Amino acid sequence: MLTVYYGSVLIAALLCAMIYIFIWHKHFDINFTMIFSLIPISCIGYLASSKVETTEGVVIAWQIIYIGGVFLQYFILMSIFNLCQIELSKWLRTMVFAVCVLTYLSVISIGYLDIFYKSISVELINGERVITKEYGFMHSFFYVLLAAFFIAGISTIIYSWKKKKDVPRGILILLVIPDVVCVFTHLVVRNIWINEIDFMPFGYLVAEIVYLLIAIRVNLYDISSTVIDSYVHEQKVGYLSCDFKRRYLGSNDIAKELIPALKTLAVDDKIEKNQGVKNIFHYIKSFKENENNNVFIYTVHDKNGNEENDRYYNVNVNYLYDGNTRRGFIITLLDDTANRKYIRLIGDYNDKLQSEVTEKTKHIVEMHDNLIMSLAVMIESRDNSTGGHIKRTSEGVRILVDEINKLGTLNLSPEFCADVIKAAPMHDLGKIAVADDVLKKPGRFTDKEFEEMKKHAAEGAKVIHEILLNTDDESFKIIAENVAHYHHERWDGSGYPDGLKGEEIPLEARIMAIADVYDALVSKRVYKEAYDFEKADRIIEEGMGSQFDPALKSAYEKARPRLEKYYSGN
Repeated sequence: MLTVYYGSVLIAALLCAMIYIFIWHKHFDINFTMIFSLIPISCIGYLASSKVETTEGVVIAWQIIYIGGVFLQYFILMSIFNLCQIELSKWLRTMVFAVCVLTYLSVISIGYLDIFYKSISVELINGERVITKEYGFMHSFFYVLLAAFFIAGISTIIYSWKKKKDVPRGILILLVIPDVVCVFTHLVVRNIWINEIDFMPFGYLVAEIVYLLIAIRVNLYDISSTVIDSYVHEQKVGYLSCDFKRRYLGSNDIAKELIPALKTLAVDDKIEKNQGVKNIFHYIKSFKENENNNVFIYTVHDKNGNEENDRYYNVNVNYLYDGNTRRGFIITLLDDTANRKYIRLIGDYNDKLQSEVTEKTKHIVEMHDNLIMSLAVMIESRDNSTGGHIKRTSEGVRILVDEINKLGTLNLSPEFCADVIKAAPMHDLGKIAVADDVLKKPGRFTDKEFEEMKKHAAEGAKVIHEILLNTDDESFKIIAENVAHYHHERWDGSGYPDGLKGEEIPLEARIMAIADVYDALVSKRVYKEAYDFEKADRIIEEGMGSQFDPALKSAYEKARPRLEKYYSGN
């Protein structure tokens, strides 16, 4: 009879636990999981206790039973606090749990110490098992602990009913049931035996069923998680995150579909090292400079090159929070194609107008490019030592990029190559911010003057950022900023302005650095004569691995004859 009863309760408890696992959601309270774990364990102890006939067997079975007896009420109380939105300090939670641990250790000591049971024995009298036991002081403490948990739980429920309008009343009513049932069966019903049946496991089962109902309902009241889950699912929102050191933390499948390079990133990889996700680095950089500048446009081009099938996404950058603590950045991508196509349709009401707009846009772009080039030439004209530098370095970049492509080791895209060549003339725009007495000095700089001159790299990036702020060509904007900002960085980290090292330096800036230094070597300056090609080549070669990217050495060596031919004709 006992075995059938305890076995049936165990099966029912396991079934409830399986249902809980089936409906489990990441936002479920961890205390729920502990409750659904402890109850079946205790029921296993009850089933074992019904079959053993030795003192040692009974002790072991009770030690299993008391896992639930000691800890279950603790997790019930913690779940009440959480569901009632009352936060306990970490120290208080830990201290209460420590008391439970000490209580259970006294249970483990049965047979060795007399603190929980002073004595226990099992005898068979007329074929019937008779258990004799004498309680120790820790057994009384155990009942005091249960009573304290019960009073704290009920008091919290009553307080929340009266004071906290945002706690669901249905949940509060349900919470009363397991708290009352577990304590009532422990303190009252457990002492009522019918044919040696202990009603405690049945009380556990009732509590488990109630918590199953609570688990089904409670997630509907978590408005933050349900809204987020629903919104992401229905709107197909992509999201990805990184910490403040720009180490990749993760992304969902939609983000990986939109930005395939995310699939190649491992967690904790630096995002700026991956060319495929360089836009992300730029979004975060812009956001850090101005937190109000957190909305961008990301375009997914049609694989067949059909612009009508391009898709446009609003990119939103914000801080990633862990509670109230900022831990990094989160980037969301929301499909805005329909809105943009609708706006385009309104503006594009006939073919003639579209043609005119295209022509005007092309003309504006040409004017924009000419304006930038004119600005670069104007700035160069202020510098007594670098006449023709823009033209020569631009051609140097073109030759280097061509040889890199011929080697095929870096697998550069045509768009990247075109953008680097187009950005080359803009690399010294920051000199507009350098004082005339420094820029036009007819000789070598003092340390203070050199520090002033070094500011042109960062200033150039700022100037380009403002000039290209509203451009649709986001990739060119990033490359142009990088070329200006980082072309004086060195491979060994001793460059300026940020002391970047190795592949932390964007590739476009590493290419620009070789062309820039080569021109400085073979050209006459106010502080030196032009070096011959052999000496310039020796200096460049010696700088591979310290000043320059050693991966570009082969491309430079292939480009050298073309560079010498070009400079011989100028």
